[in-house]
Amino acid sequence: MNNKAQYIKQRLSLRVPLQEALDVVVHLAGKLELQKDIYLAAEIEKVKSHFPSCVDFERDFPSLCFSIATGVGKTRLMGACIAWLYLEKGIRNYFVLAPNLTIYEKLIEDFGNPNYAKYVFNGISEFVHNRPVIITGDNYNQMGSLFKDSEIRINIFNISKFNRDASAANRGKEKGMAPRIKRISEYLGESYWNYLSNLDDLVILMDEAHRYHADASKSAINELKPVLGLELTATPIDEKGNPFRNVVYEYSLAQALEDGKYVKNPAIATRKNFRPQGLSEKEVEIIKLEDAISIHQDTKNELEIYARNNKVKMVKPFILVVCRDINHSTEVFNYINSDAFFRGAFKGKVLQIDSSTRREEEIERQFVDLESLDNEIEIVIHVNMLKEGWDVNNLYTIVPLRAANASVLIEQTIGRGLRLPYNGERTGVDKVDKLTVVAHENFEKVIEAAQDPNSVLNKLSYIEIPEEDLSTKTTVVTSVTKVEKEMQEAEKRIDAIQNKTRKQEARNSYDAKKLILDVISSPEIAYQTKGLKDYEKKEVQAMVIQKAIEKLETGQQSIFKEEIKTELPKVYQATLVEVRNNTIEIPRMDLVQDDVEVWFENFDLNTSRGFEFQAMDEEIIRRGLKHNEVDTIGVQQGAFSRETPVNQIISELINYPEIDYDENAELLHKLSIQAIRTIERQVEEKGVLQVLVKQYRKIIAGKIYDQMKANFKIGEPDYIEPKVLPFVRIEDWNFSALANGYKDYREVVTPAILIPKYVFRGFEKACHLEYKFDSKTEKDFSYILENDRKVQKWLRPAPNQFRIYWKNNSKQYYPDFVVETEDCIYLVETKMLDQVEVSDVISKKAAAQKYCKYATAFTTANGGKPWKYILIPHNEVTQTTGFDYFLRFIED
Repeated sequence: MNNKAQYIKQRLSLRVPLQEALDVVVHLAGKLELQKDIYLAAEIEKVKSHFPSCVDFERDFPSLCFSIATGVGKTRLMGACIAWLYLEKGIRNYFVLAPNLTIYEKLIEDFGNPNYAKYVFNGISEFVHNRPVIITGDNYNQMGSLFKDSEIRINIFNISKFNRDASAANRGKEKGMAPRIKRISEYLGESYWNYLSNLDDLVILMDEAHRYHADASKSAINELKPVLGLELTATPIDEKGNPFRNVVYEYSLAQALEDGKYVKNPAIATRKNFRPQGLSEKEVEIIKLEDAISIHQDTKNELEIYARNNKVKMVKPFILVVCRDINHSTEVFNYINSDAFFRGAFKGKVLQIDSSTRREEEIERQFVDLESLDNEIEIVIHVNMLKEGWDVNNLYTIVPLRAANASVLIEQTIGRGLRLPYNGERTGVDKVDKLTVVAHENFEKVIEAAQDPNSVLNKLSYIEIPEEDLSTKTTVVTSVTKVEKEMQEAEKRIDAIQNKTRKQEARNSYDAKKLILDVISSPEIAYQTKGLKDYEKKEVQAMVIQKAIEKLETGQQSIFKEEIKTELPKVYQATLVEVRNNTIEIPRMDLVQDDVEVWFENFDLNTSRGFEFQAMDEEIIRRGLKHNEVDTIGVQQGAFSRETPVNQIISELINYPEIDYDENAELLHKLSIQAIRTIERQVEEKGVLQVLVKQYRKIIAGKIYDQMKANFKIGEPDYIEPKVLPFVRIEDWNFSALANGYKDYREVVTPAILIPKYVFRGFEKACHLEYKFDSKTEKDFSYILENDRKVQKWLRPAPNQFRIYWKNNSKQYYPDFVVETEDCIYLVETKMLDQVEVSDVISKKAAAQKYCKYATAFTTANGGKPWKYILIPHNEVTQTTGFDYFLRFIED
């Protein structure tokens, strides 16, 4: 393992495919000469012997192609390669080619701006004080005087720069002159082009490499005479449709979809029971566009909920509509931009991209800007204008209106929307990770095409959307805590006050209360206490008020600052009482599992079958070349055969990755001895056993290993004792709601299957005023909690309220309810009766019980209530049941 490569993998957090690709570079860089004027045929043979897919460099220098699916991180791989070639090989000069202006500008940021979120060298300490110098197609003429022997130089050029300079040199005032890059530079004493081509360590990296196989591009690149070329593309096919012949590594779209980590999960959608018969082409298009809006709105809501719940950046999705031609594109644009389409809701929110609109570079900029939350565009209409290399991650819905072969259309189209918005990896939330292609009339054809195992469509999922879902309008709702809701109501009451003096006094009091609430709910202050009781102490009160004053001084200035300061002590006690009356104190902890224990159980070897062996004669046969005479020589036993039979078998057993000698030495010796004794009973001659075991040692070890596998056990990992911190705040709930989908929790909803669609209100004991429920059982349980006099407070915890992990820390557990009574706090889960004993439910129960154990230790030590966990079968929950009845399900 190369230490420098390992260092780079860790520092740059390279994904597995990129790690594998870097390993290929490391391996081949150790075989190739990395010099100018080398014998290419010999170099290609070196590569071919390790990677048979590479049969020709296709250039005048060694050039290796990496075929990597869109969205996996080709730019980061380029950064890793540059870092390794510099750190390991001392190579300081690089030339990065971009296929268009937008990617050119992006690469300058990626390689040259340490403050940029996607800076490729982030974490490489050697580049902190010796930052690579970025030389571009715009500043190369002024950089010559700055060159130093110690610096890393990365030249970034747009391929069209060559073409434009060459074209300018053949027209107008510059006619007959060499392109600018080939003219003599006063700083260098030669042209920059000559300077580059004379470097003895120039490495060229080609982003979207399929763009540089045309004769003009290929010739220009060959003139640079680099010592090595690294080509990156998701489509290793040249302009004539021929596959590249220098591919050394491939991580295809099909592989990425199979792995399910680095690209969106593409799905084909149609309306349930859709029948195109009797509909005109235009009518089908309108239905598809309208259904796309329904999918888009649903996705938009889910993205907003995810962002709020996880406190991450908001992502604004958009729809891509693929049209037949420019006329069709204009017609669709005019329709979507009119009152006829959703009553004009998308006027000014549509972007048309085709050759009739703007120049390509402007189109690229507009398209990239679609990620900005300030950009109002929600629908993009295009006709084959989206080139490779688009770096947008918020395309979520695609509507192909262009007639084409189903598999070709979909395969070409889904690549536009596969990038993921959150660190380039799936979140585990289905709708946040899903790309939807609306294909009503092509649905059956797409499914048929997907039967081909070689098609990426084989990895697609299929969705039939019920018509009632398409007509349902939903919005995102944030259910704030009861304390926050009261603040909102108080602000409305203040706005209604007519007397200016009274209004300002009320505003000052309100602002003071808000400052107190902000400070109390901040971890900085909460973690200096043991819970809400501590806020009664004078020293804690003084600390809170002082922090509130600091926030007032540093925040937005108010001319009533002094008056607000005076109000702080006055409102402190009432604010604290309100918080305590409407809060359940939930300790903060990260409950994670320890490493899983694995072992082989002790057992006796079954030797009744499979351990019968016959020793083979061991002779050397010698044949003369001239007269073909043959003689034999007996084999003398060397040092290896002096190893005991038992040790020979153990040496083979420890080659299996699961078997650790130190942990299993006793069992290995026992089983090997049992095998040897069985074999020994078959041997009559002295000394034959040693030879027989040597001949069959791998087979004997394999038979023992097979039986060991049957006795291989994986333990249930225990939980690491967490650091328990005091309560900070009750988190807000975020969920989607129907436009008019609000009901009182006491209302009967029929059929019960509709319950998850509604938001329920009317709660008095809950910490929030609005909740959604997944089932009738949960709704009925809320009714019990509201109406049982022994229940003081309760809540449905938001997804980020607890951090309880299970299934080897791969999943997070979200409890259904938290309930507080006079003497205890309960973590409650309701489950279908037939699910109570399912292994996943049992694992989550064990995690919740651990949480309760550690929470109890913390709260009781600080004057609080103990925690207990209750798992309740659904058939036990009726609105007439008292809460005490459920205490029977507690397991101590």
